[in-house]
Amino acid sequence: MKLDNNKPCILVSACLLGSPTRYDGKSSKDNLALQLIEFFNVIPICPESDSGMTTPREPSEIRGNKVFSSKGKDVTSFFVKGAEMALEQAKKYNVKLAVLKEKSPSCGFRSIYDGSFSGKLIKGKGITTKMLLSNNIQVIPDTSLPEFIKSLRKKDN
Repeated sequence: MKLDNNKPCILVSACLLGSPTRYDGKSSKDNLALQLIEFFNVIPICPESDSGMTTPREPSEIRGNKVFSSKGKDVTSFFVKGAEMALEQAKKYNVKLAVLKEKSPSCGFRSIYDGSFSGKLIKGKGITTKMLLSNNIQVIPDTSLPEFIKSLRKKDN
């Protein structure tokens, strides 16, 4: 990966950049996430795919301190491995900031699904988000991208 030495590096959920890495094999492409390339060296991550989980895969949700697939399989080890891999990337590229997909059991920032697979959201953070935050890496949920991009544009002028 060729980096622009004049720009800081940032981790961004690969699904936001258009990669079909979501559990259902789709992306969550966000044009605002693509605009981050103007300001940063964007390092795409998908903790779940990076850890070896297949795409598509069974949906997973956090219940207590573990992550379970919709069929009841404990997949916590994949989520922890993916978080560790994201942290390795952050350290390798001296990343201080990540933009991650809200509601994900890896990347959720304000809310995650409650573990019942009923679509109910609760306050909580995903496994990768927790690990990055505990290592002093700021996390911004994709839902805050409009304000974040606006603030970057103000600084640029």
